[in-house]
Amino acid sequence: MSLLAKAASGQRLTPDEAVALYDLPLFDLAAAADAVRRQRTDPEVVTYLIDRNINYSNVCSVGCSFCGFYRTRRQADAYTLSYEQVSDKVRELEAVGGSRILMQGGVNRYLPFEWYLDLLRHLKEHHPSIRIEAFSPEEIKGMAKLTGMSSREVLVELQAAGLDGLPGGGGEMLVDEVRHAAHISPARISADDWIRIMGEAQALGLYTTATMVIGFGETPAQRVASMLRVREQQDRALASHGNGFSAFISWTLQTSGVRIDGKVPGAGAHEYLQNVAVSRLLLDNVVNFQASWPTMGYKVAQTALSFGCNDFGSTMLEENVVSQAGAKHRATPEHEIVRQIVDAGYLPAQRDSLYGIVKGPEQVLAEFAPVPVPEPGDAPPAAPGARAG
Repeated sequence: MSLLAKAASGQRLTPDEAVALYDLPLFDLAAAADAVRRQRTDPEVVTYLIDRNINYSNVCSVGCSFCGFYRTRRQADAYTLSYEQVSDKVRELEAVGGSRILMQGGVNRYLPFEWYLDLLRHLKEHHPSIRIEAFSPEEIKGMAKLTGMSSREVLVELQAAGLDGLPGGGGEMLVDEVRHAAHISPARISADDWIRIMGEAQALGLYTTATMVIGFGETPAQRVASMLRVREQQDRALASHGNGFSAFISWTLQTSGVRIDGKVPGAGAHEYLQNVAVSRLLLDNVVNFQASWPTMGYKVAQTALSFGCNDFGSTMLEENVVSQAGAKHRATPEHEIVRQIVDAGYLPAQRDSLYGIVKGPEQVLAEFAPVPVPEPGDAPPAAPGARAG
């Protein structure tokens, strides 16, 4: 059996086989990834989420060279939102039928741990129907250092105050040789700590996602090594308690106007699509893969749906991190996401953060009648290069 046939069949790939995938023709790789996506998710449907990103503070002490969002405490535009300001943003989400906030900030050592607990309690009291997925492993590690508690103890207290899940921020490239390079982020959380904290969150029943950023100058072997850390943790989590990463999201490094600009090669649409396809084929224990329209734009995100992605991401309503490093798209209305999915040849379905369907394709399309509706029974287009038969 050829490597491409093995990959398309959904069999588990070895590290060397995964690295070899990067040498295959792009559209052959896409066809294999699309075949696996069709086996593991509804082949006709692409999901999306109505949510909001909230950045509660931009004060951070880590100092990543690729981040244009963070500020030191003394900078004039440093901020920390009040609880009521956060609530105002949640009300705007509720007004458009949203169901989740993804809330992150920096590692702000000037905020006491009780501030975070009280924020969660405030949000649960005033917005009980909104899921709160907040605080990356980097922030959890910072809280542990601040309090002298273990990261698990921090998670237990946050969960008791209302935390529903951890976003995948800070994953980037789970290879310390890359992430701790002097020109990237020597103070960044280690790959081992990122994986460990995610594992602790999963054991507590918290929702988690895994993320990946390419373009630091890493090799294909390092990209595979990063994805294998996710696959290995997913194996452990599913075997132990059945709660692992709900999705995998990757995008390219955004470098405009940040210190890392000119020091790394970055990555374009070709590499992004290639990596999306490899991730779908290598991460055989992750079901959902999300396209990244905020960093890649609508057209590339549409194409990613034929390279293994089954989800178009979220409306976001607000985005302040990757946009500060050059990402051109910060938010989009629901009708635009629906249009993009339909134009790509798929049926749109609104989901919640756990990938449960909130509104099926028939209901979504009825609400957005001007959007051209695929004929009933029409299958979405096969991946470029796929053969009928």
